[in-house]
Amino acid sequence: MQAENIVVELLKSNKLVYMSAPMVRYSKLPFRSLVRKYGCDVAFTPMIISESFIKSEKARASEFTTVASDRPLIVQFAASNAFDLADATELIVPYADGVDLNCGCPQRWAMHEGYGAHLINHPELVKEMVRHTRSKICNENFSISIKIRIHNDINTTVDLCRKAEAAGVSWITVHGRTTSEKHTPVHYDAIKTIKDSVSIPVIANGNVFTVDDAQEIYDKTNVDGVMSARGILRNPALYAGYSKTPICCVEDFVRITSELETHFTPFHRHLIFMLEKITCKSDREFFCSLRSKDEVLNYLHDHHQILLE
Repeated sequence: MQAENIVVELLKSNKLVYMSAPMVRYSKLPFRSLVRKYGCDVAFTPMIISESFIKSEKARASEFTTVASDRPLIVQFAASNAFDLADATELIVPYADGVDLNCGCPQRWAMHEGYGAHLINHPELVKEMVRHTRSKICNENFSISIKIRIHNDINTTVDLCRKAEAAGVSWITVHGRTTSEKHTPVHYDAIKTIKDSVSIPVIANGNVFTVDDAQEIYDKTNVDGVMSARGILRNPALYAGYSKTPICCVEDFVRITSELETHFTPFHRHLIFMLEKITCKSDREFFCSLRSKDEVLNYLHDHHQILLE
């Protein structure tokens, strides 16, 4: 008997699975490498536009990098049709454990292009995209998932999820807000309704800032996993039980980015988020003003005794 997909196996175990969300510009290889050191079970790439990924070798090199230790890995694509999703998926099958279709991005540009949350109002299209992609992937042990937002009428969302399940989706991640809601309370009752309505695993996304949050969400919804975005961006060690980024995590990030030769801007931006709760306002303002990696390293050495060997 063929072994089941590694992520699906995790989701069907008795352990609550911890995931790092797909975050544009942020959830690239260095960050994924970091969160894996601190209890993250499954990491996602940033959302990648499938059309450009297919057509441009330069886009592929820029948007998708990985290493052997970067597993389990889910690659998230924005696609507006079945052919683009399937063709893009074929390119990454050897390097990942699954593909995820973004059906939740609420940004206007994405919805205008037929991506993201536009798709939750077109369940038959989602069904077609999943089926066509599944038919083109020879590896049956490769997962196909979708990440969605909810509708004002939860029955509409349940219908979407059931159609996706029938088409062969491996699991569904539910961001418990509508497309018009931002940083509002998460509708955990809606996530629970979805979980109770399908037989495949369901992941809850929204307001996961601590492991206590994760446990509370599980208690409310009985989901199979939780996914953090803002929380894990500011504290990559949250799944290890830390309430704020520990200095050892900052030190690990400096080492990882040095080994992977990370560009200054993402290196600096990640550290701005990570240092937010452990520095005073004047230090944060000063740190934001730094303009080179040497300046950042000098600051970390002087203020936190972090030395890159």
